Amino acid sequence: MKPKATLKARALRYLSIREYSPKELARKLSPYVEEGDDLAALMKWLQKQGFLSEERFAEAFVRRRCSRYGSGRVLRELEMHGVDEKTLDEAKSVMSENEFDRALGIWRKKFGSKPVDASEKAKQIRFLTQRGFSGDIVRRVLNWEEHD
Repeated sequence: MKPKATLKARALRYLSIREYSPKELARKLSPYVEEGDDLAALMKWLQKQGFLSEERFAEAFVRRRCSRYGSGRVLRELEMHGVDEKTLDEAKSVMSENEFDRALGIWRKKFGSKPVDASEKAKQIRFLTQRGFSGDIVRRVLNWEEHD
């Protein structure tokens, strides 16, 4: 029988696979806390040693999600992961740099052409809005004219 992994070993294994927010990692580890384990102390140690970083988590999360979603949705998801305001502001500024280009690329991939009637326009607006793009970005995408 294989010996049970310590809380620290489990945390390091999770972090070796991908970045986690502190809130997310604590939630993931909490079912494995046994008598004598100090989850708060472990979390502080992981952060102090550089194994756990909210900023790195946010950067990786933004890279992974912004190719498919707008800033609004990515920021809401980061909030759900317990990311602090300062890190959210940094992520927002990074994503706003190319928001229109990302929206246009996603729109092109899904639709490729301007809507022909009101129903199709509503469908395209709904799609981009659900992806987390602002009304201004959606308007710019739908009014965009390709110049050769």
